[in-house]
Amino acid sequence: MTASIIRVAGSLVEASPLRGALYEMALVGERRIRGEIIRQRGDMATLQVYEDTMGLAVGEPVEPLNTALSAQLGPGLLGAVLDGIGRPLARVAEATGDFIAPGANADMLDGSKKWRFIATRTAGDHVDGGDVLGTVEERAGIPHRVLAPPGRSGKLGALSSGEFTVSESIGSFEDGTPLFLAHRWPVRVPRPIAERLPTTRPFVTGQRVFDLFFPVAEGGNAAVPGGFGTGKTIIEQSLAKFSDADIVVYVGCGERGNEMADVLTEFPELIDPRTGRPIMDRAVLVVNTSNMPVAAREASIYLGATIAEYFRDQGNRVALMIDSTSRWAEALREMGARLQEMPGEEGYPTYLASRLGQFFERAGRVRALGAPEREGTVTIIGAISPPGGDFSEPVTQASLRVAGAMWALDPSLAHQRHFPAVDWDTSFSLYADQVTPWFAEHGGPDWASTRAALLALLDKERELRDISSLVGPEALEDRDHLTMDVAAIVREGVLRQSAYHPNDAVCAPSKTYALGTAALSLLKAGEAALAAGVPFAELDLVPARRAIAALRDASEADVPVRVESVRQAAAALTVRGAKPVVTA
Repeated sequence: MTASIIRVAGSLVEASPLRGALYEMALVGERRIRGEIIRQRGDMATLQVYEDTMGLAVGEPVEPLNTALSAQLGPGLLGAVLDGIGRPLARVAEATGDFIAPGANADMLDGSKKWRFIATRTAGDHVDGGDVLGTVEERAGIPHRVLAPPGRSGKLGALSSGEFTVSESIGSFEDGTPLFLAHRWPVRVPRPIAERLPTTRPFVTGQRVFDLFFPVAEGGNAAVPGGFGTGKTIIEQSLAKFSDADIVVYVGCGERGNEMADVLTEFPELIDPRTGRPIMDRAVLVVNTSNMPVAAREASIYLGATIAEYFRDQGNRVALMIDSTSRWAEALREMGARLQEMPGEEGYPTYLASRLGQFFERAGRVRALGAPEREGTVTIIGAISPPGGDFSEPVTQASLRVAGAMWALDPSLAHQRHFPAVDWDTSFSLYADQVTPWFAEHGGPDWASTRAALLALLDKERELRDISSLVGPEALEDRDHLTMDVAAIVREGVLRQSAYHPNDAVCAPSKTYALGTAALSLLKAGEAALAAGVPFAELDLVPARRAIAALRDASEADVPVRVESVRQAAAALTVRGAKPVVTA
């Protein structure tokens, strides 16, 4: 007996008689729109539909597909722009126009494009799941390793080099099972690994406040909570553009369409300084904006994680950007309400924390399945949009329980045009000790002590501001005034970064270290002058302030010269008459 619709409620559809496994797909209605089973009660199944359900009527047929929502993984992913369930938007637009028509469908990978495959295994070899069968040069300088599907093993009956599409067989096992350039994997199931490895190398962001104060290890994860206008999207896009990652997977989950339009406009024009090619050559974009179906929004982050894990299994360092997990949680809340589930705090489902934990656990540094041996990482950076900037709300709190770092964004800093607007009093990192040896080698030998001294300086400044607001600045000692002035220089010259300055948009660890040590050398020189009896009002910090600003804006080649200018300015702290220094 053919299953048919018996009830429609928003994006939820109930069908009977229909039996299927949880998260199996089905085609719903005359327009054959896609949905998945999320609850089974006897012969009645509840499906969440990934498209607009307007026009669906009771009695229309429902056809089970007996397969879960899966990603097609193979050559052709790099540079792709996909919707929340993996449809390539460019090819869907060619077929249906600028708006996705109900029931529109297209495979993730272009089935007509041929790829030059070079086999590295031969007939008779024993192959296990995850073994590298050969390579395809998907983009110039980026080898794409074609993997045997996990869970499959046996002797190769045939394997040929040549030009193939993703739907043409490149060989087979002895039992006749064909092999292709691509294979499918269910997005809600983490891809298997051989071993999870400790994380010791940092995820280098190029943003000084993150690398110096709140680093994230490769294979770690970070939560980025911030209210409206604090720069979450700009931070995620900056990391996608400039972070030290081989592959970037960017998921626009429920964000405004104009923001994703900016990404689609900018990424093809940005040049990767390491390769001289567009950054889009090593990026995959998953787009499910706020005007797209909410059910597909819930699936979009799993699609992004599966793509990231696939490139990780090839031996790449992958950055997975989610903007934002709050919109994903809102989709969970809407689906839970329609299912009439018992609500938790603020209406979110009671399993919100566990779902977030399961997702963040897909980050990690691993040894991939198969031969030859490969190591790869997935680093997850998840933006959070707490209503009203309230960090006590459920999504932020659930994220903090599982995140290894938090980059809390402060609206007051954003209003001062201080970007990245990271609140150094609230933010934290659990990875600092793990990655300090790497930064000491590639940044500077005293990285840990420099970081500790700068954090202590900013903490002292906060205390002095509180005291000053109570008793007035006149009650502070000269040493306290010096501390507040140097802390202001640290905030402006070290932590603040301009996304529009060619030499300041991204900063190498060595330059970050140079700026941090330069600020501390100025503090020491000022303290020495005060100890020698020079009044604070007669200390002229302006030349040193300008020298640090010039160092901040200097190119990598000019850094040694600018460091020497800061040293000279610090050494020249002398009496310049009764010229007070304005505290920033």
